[in-house]
Amino acid sequence: MRGAGGGARPNVAICLTAPERTRDGERAARRGSTRGYAAHAVRTLRPAGLTGGAMVRRAYTQRSLVEVLLPDGDKLWDPTLRRIDAILDDDDLIDRMAEALAERHPRSRCRGRLGTPAAVVLRLLVLKHLYDWSFDECEREVRGSLVYRAFCRIDGERVPDAKTLIRLAHLLDEAVLKDVLARLVALGRAQHLIRGRRLRVDTTVVETNIHYPTDSTLLADGVRVLTRTLRRLGAPGRERTRSVARRVFEIAQRSRTTGARASQRVRERTKARMTMLYQGLMRITRAVVREAEAAVTQLPPRPRRRVRRLAERLHATLGVVRRVLAQTRARVLHGDTHFPAKVVSVFEPHTEIIRKGKLAKPTEFGRLVMIQEAEAQFITDYQVCERRPSDRALWVPALDRHRALFGHPPQLAVADGGFASRQNERAAQDRGVRHVVLPWQPRARRSRAARAALRWRTGSEGRISALKRCHGLRRCRYRGSIGMQRWVGLGVIANNLTVLGRAGPRAA
Repeated sequence: MRGAGGGARPNVAICLTAPERTRDGERAARRGSTRGYAAHAVRTLRPAGLTGGAMVRRAYTQRSLVEVLLPDGDKLWDPTLRRIDAILDDDDLIDRMAEALAERHPRSRCRGRLGTPAAVVLRLLVLKHLYDWSFDECEREVRGSLVYRAFCRIDGERVPDAKTLIRLAHLLDEAVLKDVLARLVALGRAQHLIRGRRLRVDTTVVETNIHYPTDSTLLADGVRVLTRTLRRLGAPGRERTRSVARRVFEIAQRSRTTGARASQRVRERTKARMTMLYQGLMRITRAVVREAEAAVTQLPPRPRRRVRRLAERLHATLGVVRRVLAQTRARVLHGDTHFPAKVVSVFEPHTEIIRKGKLAKPTEFGRLVMIQEAEAQFITDYQVCERRPSDRALWVPALDRHRALFGHPPQLAVADGGFASRQNERAAQDRGVRHVVLPWQPRARRSRAARAALRWRTGSEGRISALKRCHGLRRCRYRGSIGMQRWVGLGVIANNLTVLGRAGPRAA
């Protein structure tokens, strides 16, 4: 291996016996002046230090010559980004990320090539969600900016490409993100930015990345995915996507003449024709399902890895398409529009239909997310709900989580009318909350303190708006239920880092 200056690097085993010394060297490289960076680069021409394994690195120990060539490089930094950079130097955050990367494979700690350092992965994902970039945009922006290279601890090293970052991001599950969030809460308490004296709770909907669902388009999606998977498996089957597309197009055209503006005769004739089209569409879908079931039974007992993955994907898609057939049959043939557990996407079957009474968007397709905050607009916890629960059922878990984070109940706990009930108010008082403000009483009977608390509660609406506008929580672009957890968690972490960075010397 060659060093940054062209010289040969010593053996990796030299650094494995002194992880603490390497960690101290990383701190010196990060916090020293530009002259200190150069001296450090000359003294430490050896591989990065490792914590728990030879192949999982915490960070690059060597610095590039960027700081030496640009003596006034610090003036290029945004002040908030500079403070976030200092916060992410926390060893507990890097160690938790290194543990997650070490669990990629059973022997990731001791075998394989050197991977992307944990500090680089953490900072790249934080930067991506700070500015709501895609993976390609993140790669391009970091590669072309000296400031972003320094922030991500990459400097003169190669920038990980988008595909590498996608694979590494999949290692961050809910447990890892909750640990990172809890550590940020501890840092906020250490800076006296939050004290846990106040709590406000609210819910919102994070939409999944799907098109507007209709029965015809869902059937067409199912046929297309099943046909494509059968083709990749090499199984025999007819190409029926064109005939499906013609029927879907005609259904969409006919549906325009079923409104109140059309005459009764035209509406009846259109509905009869649409029923025939739906029957033909379901007949084609059932034929494709039978072909897929036959292909699954003909697979060898021990298929190769690629074939096994395709078979698993085919089996999962078959279950979703069968549910789409059942709900289409119930609505079109039997007039049942309240079919239980409706499927609204073949690609994101975990998506739920949520109605929160908004005039601009009465029906949303996604997942319900609970956000709880303390002082200074700092989010202390979040929860992505599996099924659409009542807001009242989320109140007590939020109080328990607040007590677990801060060690004491809040002095003030407030939420909107969806959480209001006598049982929730009594539960908060039993847990030691001094002032509980849940607006189940009439407006005229509220005290001045209650009105002030409700005015403070409205700040949660602004925080949710900032999460959606700045950090991408308007629509999740990750796939699956685990992807939704990752998307929301990284957005919340980016928000808290922004709050900590903007607090600046006041919180120090």
